Amino acid sequence: MVWALGLMSGTSLDGVDAALIETDGVRIGRMGPSLTLPYSPELRARTRALLDRAAGLPDDDNEVQAVARDLTLRHVEAVRLLREQAPDLEPAVIGFHGQTILHQPERGWSWQIGDARLLQDLCDVPVVYDFRTRDLENGGEGAPLVPVFHAALLQRDPRSVAMLNIGGVANVTVLGPQDAQGERGVWACDTGPGNALLDDWALQHTGQPCDFGGALAASGTVCQDVLEDLLAIPYFARPMPKSLDRLSFHPEAMARVRDLSAEDGAATLAAFTVESVARTPFPVRPEMWFVAGGGRHNPVLMDRLNQRLGNVASVDVLGWDGDALEAQCFGLLAVRCLRGLPSSWPGTTGVRQACIAGKAV
Repeated sequence: MVWALGLMSGTSLDGVDAALIETDGVRIGRMGPSLTLPYSPELRARTRALLDRAAGLPDDDNEVQAVARDLTLRHVEAVRLLREQAPDLEPAVIGFHGQTILHQPERGWSWQIGDARLLQDLCDVPVVYDFRTRDLENGGEGAPLVPVFHAALLQRDPRSVAMLNIGGVANVTVLGPQDAQGERGVWACDTGPGNALLDDWALQHTGQPCDFGGALAASGTVCQDVLEDLLAIPYFARPMPKSLDRLSFHPEAMARVRDLSAEDGAATLAAFTVESVARTPFPVRPEMWFVAGGGRHNPVLMDRLNQRLGNVASVDVLGWDGDALEAQCFGLLAVRCLRGLPSSWPGTTGVRQACIAGKAV
């Protein structure tokens, strides 16, 4: 086994998660330290602005290049700080996801910005990046890529279990019950919105970057008519696997809740996140749900998930850091890439055949 350092900047756009993990790409040894390095409000605003324009931007757009460099330098700083925390855990590789600014699997396209070569040069550690392209080229959605990591984490749990990550977009991995040989089915998809719509609504109405503690949603009432209209969006009728862009529902959802109060709009958007999970047509019924990502800190989301699904808990009860799992995942994916091991399958991304994720700089 080797130590790998994973880096993740998710669709919530709040900062860089960095984590060390000991792995051979199949098994997980120890979980090392982790940290989150927030983006400045200015860098977050510049990155968020790119999302609104990304569909019409060329790769060499000056602002794209400038933001990509600034994001990369923030990743370099995260690596430096984490290595200072754990000077004896020298990483053999860095898994660098970059920042997604556009995800359009129907076009075979997913755009993550960030300069992997600059990161490698400044950190003096081999870097693996570009984790989604090969999957897309082979007919897959390019997302989600975390199921192989979730399966490794839960390999000793014989039940049918679901791992739900609520970031800007919510994604789920469903593991079937183990058979007599210890084999199990693995399925995955993006279920729908995670925190993105609620974050943007909170920013618009309170000036805060998210609905801290679920306070806004907790004080409102769900508008059931608006919720049902949102759940009638064709995406939710599609079978697994499937994936989303951060802004996939943004114009339509914001238009539907526009006339609601700040509190009722937040309550309705929170219910949208929960119901899109609850109504996903899973091939097996999970006996237990574990929740990771920023959404697990929102008590409104967690309470409503428990009401709709039952047996829902934060991954923290397992002794894992739910803010670090995605970064740890890209450390593991980097090792799998170097070993030539696949990281996506027909049941997880819709790829035609098992596919390796990532490439070395």
